[in-house]
Amino acid sequence: MRELWIREGEKHIMGRDMDTTPVDARGSQKWLQMLVNACPGLLGEQILCKISPVANEIRWRSPLEDDGYAEYKDGDFIDRLGIRLDKRPLESFWPSSGPRWDGLGVADNGQVLLLEAKAHVGELRSELHAKHPRSKDLIDSSLSETKAFLGVPEDADWTRPFYQYANRLAHLYLLHALNEIDAYLVYVYLIGDEDMQAAGTIVPRTVREWESAVLEEEMALGFRSGHELSGRIVNVFIDVEDIEQRACRE
Repeated sequence: MRELWIREGEKHIMGRDMDTTPVDARGSQKWLQMLVNACPGLLGEQILCKISPVANEIRWRSPLEDDGYAEYKDGDFIDRLGIRLDKRPLESFWPSSGPRWDGLGVADNGQVLLLEAKAHVGELRSELHAKHPRSKDLIDSSLSETKAFLGVPEDADWTRPFYQYANRLAHLYLLHALNEIDAYLVYVYLIGDEDMQAAGTIVPRTVREWESAVLEEEMALGFRSGHELSGRIVNVFIDVEDIEQRACRE
């Protein structure tokens, strides 16, 4: 198993959310926990070939078994990655209780990886639920700023039905474009999750099915091909059977 970086004695409350173990977890949470902790080689192989310059290893910061499978948000995800936002701080860009990242990693050449995992199409959909006027105004302002940078029409609705993709992309913009951090947004699309299929959700069984769903999402958000952050978004597709097989070997 590849090395996992863990900060000894680190305890977080506000921006650190404890999660269930793979025994209790389901869907994308379960599979990402297994990928990071039981077969990081499989996940790393899929990502490393798509980022540049080429790195040799990814050292995962979350979700780690020895850290209670915690997931990080707000300033704690910045701390967990070991980076600084000196040019544009997080608090001036996004209110508290922001995105909780499914996974965080740092490549051995310093590249920062922000991970989201999806096991069924329904996980792509979400809406903005912020109620406090100050929080909503800051979110609206940062989304508009990101849209302008990407050349997306201002009237494109990023608050529904694909708000999560929009806010994750805004954070990539914050890290890479505004703070010049070598960051990537990585989406792990899982294929053939029988548990989610049994729950009555739409579960892609091929890469093409996932690609079709992602294209619908991107078109709804008003993306043009080859936008300024397109090279910073990495899509990987992993069959859950491969995870189960590799977990037994690594």
